[in-house]
Amino acid sequence: MHWISFFTKALYRRHLMPVHFCVQRRLSSHLSSKVTEDVVNQPSPQLSDARGRENIILKTPKGTRDFSPKQMAIRENIFATIISCFKRHGAVTIDTPVFERKELLFENSGDDSELVYDLKDQGGELLSLRYDLTVPFARYLAMNKITHFKRYQIGKVYRRDSPTMARGRYREFCQCDFDIAGQYDPMIPDAECLKIMHEILSALQFGDFLIRVNDRRILNGIFTACGVSEKNFLSACSTLDKLDKMTWEEVKREMVKERGLYPEAVDHLGEYVRLHGGLSLIENLLHDPKLVHNKLAMEGLEDMKLLFEYLTLFGITDKIFLDLSLARGLDYYTGVIYEAGLLHQQDGHLKESLCVGSVAGGGRYDGLVASFDPKERKVPCVGVSIGVERIFSIIEQITEEEIRTTETQVLVATAQKNFLNARMKLISELWDADIKAEMFYKKNPKMLKQLQYCEERRIPLVAIIGQQELDDGVVKLRDVITRKEINVPKEKFIEEIKKRLKK
Repeated sequence: MHWISFFTKALYRRHLMPVHFCVQRRLSSHLSSKVTEDVVNQPSPQLSDARGRENIILKTPKGTRDFSPKQMAIRENIFATIISCFKRHGAVTIDTPVFERKELLFENSGDDSELVYDLKDQGGELLSLRYDLTVPFARYLAMNKITHFKRYQIGKVYRRDSPTMARGRYREFCQCDFDIAGQYDPMIPDAECLKIMHEILSALQFGDFLIRVNDRRILNGIFTACGVSEKNFLSACSTLDKLDKMTWEEVKREMVKERGLYPEAVDHLGEYVRLHGGLSLIENLLHDPKLVHNKLAMEGLEDMKLLFEYLTLFGITDKIFLDLSLARGLDYYTGVIYEAGLLHQQDGHLKESLCVGSVAGGGRYDGLVASFDPKERKVPCVGVSIGVERIFSIIEQITEEEIRTTETQVLVATAQKNFLNARMKLISELWDADIKAEMFYKKNPKMLKQLQYCEERRIPLVAIIGQQELDDGVVKLRDVITRKEINVPKEKFIEEIKKRLKK
């Protein structure tokens, strides 16, 4: 009965109260008493709006923020660096809805399912805001029956988490993902994903970083060797994933008291998860008497050895090491996992102490697409996700030079009155020549304000038109930095501007 509600609202807006009650009496036999009561007691939209305006609190929702033009200029540079790398590696881009069917997200978010935002839909469909870009990508592959794909995607995701703004932790934040889908020889796509992570973090120049690598199969084998049952593996991984935020004693306490693991098993586990290193550690683990009989662990270690050989060829092993404490809490990971963190801040550049967690992460998820496919067709996938918000929090603080918020190259100006038409014709020629230009939105702007505007916005050139310039058939070009002015013939001023901009 939405049309009835709309009809009565419309009548209220026209103040036709008698007609409203007439309509109400005639239709009351078709409505339940509750609906009738709601319609009659519905407040006037004008009164509701007036009361609402008095109580409006002007602030962004918790865990969200606005970005100023300066901040957006920094973010655009970050995005440009990331996208350039993704394209250099041959990826194409897609887009997916910001909300998905609820069960699709809940099945794959692990212990973080309580952080998923739910939506109410008028049609009764249960929906949730996307938690990451990986699950929608897997759904996209399954829905379109795609078996081989290399894609990147940049978009906002949502987590009902406790925000820590100073650490770049928000409820609404942007992710930049690169994924390779398809059946390929072991560890070749995985090595490329780590290479991409290394390239992007190096290009952004926000500080030294290290990339931790592990494999869910190795973890599974270690947990089994230590006496942890299969049913407790995923929940224990979620707890282990907190080791970068908690001490080992705190992690141990949670595993025993909340996850139900035996203290002896956790003690044995602690002997492994505090190990880290490179190829030598991998060789030692391949001969570990507790692991040699575990098929999954051996498969993971053999692949890890191959991965490090490829990373050596890429020349990036100085920034990457095997860390057996790395777990990554999401349930859909099946093989190699990795995570990058800032090693230290650049001394003397931060305005205040800034502590951030992971700035990038990813891994292999070979079973996710099959979980959405009615025929359970398997499409192995591996990917990397760049945490833009945390990187931005760092770069914003270490950026000392003045940031240009506009790309304007020329301001069309005049020192005389009644030259709006001449300015509009001139700026139209600049736009048509693909030159970024502005002019003041006043008929008779003051010359001093126009020049000050150029200096504030760091606009390099001013094209000045006046009566003398019109009579002489020239345009006066002013260099904002040197303040030198020259007259250029009208037919050559576009050519002259382009020549100067190239310099």
